[in-house]
Amino acid sequence: MTIGVSLALQDRIDPTVQLAREAHEAGLRSAWFGQTFAYDSPSLAAIVGREVPGLHVGTSAIPLFGRHPLLVSSQAQTAQAATDGRYHLGLALGTKYLTEAGFGIPYERPIRLLREFLTALRQLVETGTADFHGELLTATPPLPASVPGAEPPVPILVAAMGPQALRVSGELADGILPLLAGPRALAEHIVPAVTAAAEAVGRPAPRIVAFVPGVVTADTDAVRQTATESLAFYEQFPSYQRVIGLSGATRAADLAVIGDEETVAAEVRRYREAGATEVVFIATDLGGDADRRRTWKLLGELANS
Repeated sequence: MTIGVSLALQDRIDPTVQLAREAHEAGLRSAWFGQTFAYDSPSLAAIVGREVPGLHVGTSAIPLFGRHPLLVSSQAQTAQAATDGRYHLGLALGTKYLTEAGFGIPYERPIRLLREFLTALRQLVETGTADFHGELLTATPPLPASVPGAEPPVPILVAAMGPQALRVSGELADGILPLLAGPRALAEHIVPAVTAAAEAVGRPAPRIVAFVPGVVTADTDAVRQTATESLAFYEQFPSYQRVIGLSGATRAADLAVIGDEETVAAEVRRYREAGATEVVFIATDLGGDADRRRTWKLLGELANS
């Protein structure tokens, strides 16, 4: 199992690179960057990956609505070339609210869009061209669409947790990026569904990159309260409400791994036993800088044990 950490853009690019360097020096294997309406995640990942040799970098995750496979392929292949093959592309369906409020386009037929987007995108990253005509998308570049040095083909992962998205991801992607899906939800619902879908079409077993909020700290009560406030954002979305419930929890913060080294290490083992091939910790700064360093130290030790 590999272990990584999710990072956010600091006040500038250079401090972000330094934070990623610190993560790598602690023994962490990967750094992931979310996609917001602010910075461009593949660009940031490319910069960090080039500045911190050996560290794998990824986006988690780029919403499909408002984007096209040709453009995402260009971004991903450029990041792959810049990092000597250490870039991982994460995609997401996004949400109705953010899509319609931000882009002014209807959030319609998301599963169909996911299937068409992945089909066209895989052609592009694997062959450098595409000849795809779908109901919602067309991808037929009249010029070459490959980026020199973008090898191996960019791994494509999807932030999928619902049954339909898991089926499409198993058939067409290299893995999934579940967030706030505890060991119970992984073992009983998510891993079996995506694995069966991959097996049905003869694809390799998918990567299961579990994103887990967690902090090693002595002040568990204070950090738990901060986590409750910070993670409440996810509770307004039905997809997260569902997976939180399947995990046996009622609130997002219930799935935060907070405690001493022994407690956090035991939870990492639970995720592995549930089928996670990789664990990426998020929100490691909830308890302050000292707790973040303590958390990264433990995770680095686990990654190299």
